[in-house]
Amino acid sequence: MPRVVSSHSDPAVDAAALLRRIGFFAMLVVVPAAALLSRRAIVIVVPIAVVLLCLAAALDGSARPAWAGLGRFARARAAAAGALLVGWAALSLVWTPFPGPAAERLLNVAVTVGLTLAGFLALPDRMRAANAYLLPVGVALAAVLAVALGLFSGAALRVGLDDDSALERGAMLLALLVWPAVAWLRSRRRDIEALGVAVAVALALVLAPSPIPLLALAAGAAAFALTAWRREIGVKVTAGMAAGLVVLGPVLPFLLRPLVTPILGPLHPLSLSLRTWQRVVTSEPLRLITGHGFETALRGRVVGLLPANAPSSLLFEIWYELGIVGAVAAAFVMWSALRQSGREHPLLAPGAMATAAAAYASACLGIGTTVIWWLTSLAVAVLAFAAIERGQFRTSRPRASALPGAGGG
Repeated sequence: MPRVVSSHSDPAVDAAALLRRIGFFAMLVVVPAAALLSRRAIVIVVPIAVVLLCLAAALDGSARPAWAGLGRFARARAAAAGALLVGWAALSLVWTPFPGPAAERLLNVAVTVGLTLAGFLALPDRMRAANAYLLPVGVALAAVLAVALGLFSGAALRVGLDDDSALERGAMLLALLVWPAVAWLRSRRRDIEALGVAVAVALALVLAPSPIPLLALAAGAAAFALTAWRREIGVKVTAGMAAGLVVLGPVLPFLLRPLVTPILGPLHPLSLSLRTWQRVVTSEPLRLITGHGFETALRGRVVGLLPANAPSSLLFEIWYELGIVGAVAAAFVMWSALRQSGREHPLLAPGAMATAAAAYASACLGIGTTVIWWLTSLAVAVLAFAAIERGQFRTSRPRASALPGAGGG
């Protein structure tokens, strides 16, 4: 007599699965494409997606207990250094010339960090592959759209774009998300598809209005190749360069200007920017200890407190605003976080290093590190990597001979 299988569907579980699928679709498919068309898309859609993930976790309880996740996070050395960095930035509101705007920007940063943490805690302990596959699908579709916009930017496809800054922001998001997409596909042994996604993104960034996303992609590719060749070396080099360059910030203009000036000439913008950096360091050496206060670099250019050709780079701004305390804390956050990345799943380490290198390179090349769209882009990249990491609980099917009852009998 055939066995009758009784299946009772739990409405809460079904609703949670639907909400989670919609949330991931919004974050990983809608956001990369919409960011190319609107400057505000990412800061509107991502919070909605995180709320959907949180609702799904509350309905089915598939996420890890919040207290356990928060406890593990709080015990991490990178979290302690990050708390010191945020605390020092908050303390610098006392001496910043722009306390109102600085407080507002710091609040926005705190909200974005909290949003990222909420999304991380809401991720299920075991991610369904169908949800994780939305990441490469979304990146590939956005890359195709970016290529079309780049080729026909003067035609009808340009309708609906805010301006070139939307394309630049979307391209920057692609430079970040391509690496977790590639890492996921490689973990599922889909190397051809991973190569295809990477090539499509590279072509899209070649056509982007700004060279920064393409340079960030190149930095990520170098870190990916090195880590794929020798994982430990790749992790140490990426973490060491990120932390070391931040710590050596005040020394860099004195090392780089003698090399850059003979090649580009003394009147080249980069040479002039490095000269301004030198003057800032030598004119107020005591400010290297405390910094000028949070949000001073950007607004200081507007009011003339800082020369207009001062570098728009993380390496300059972290020292100018937060001094040695902020710089050392930021360096330790980078070192600890990158050293920890990929330890549980070594196959994902090249993608993690590539994402970090792309984000770091873009910050050094002039992407504002505290602007909300950029912080939200980083949040999407972090959540995407956390999602594919949770999808590694089963990477291969068991052999037929290993199944119970296999082999006859």
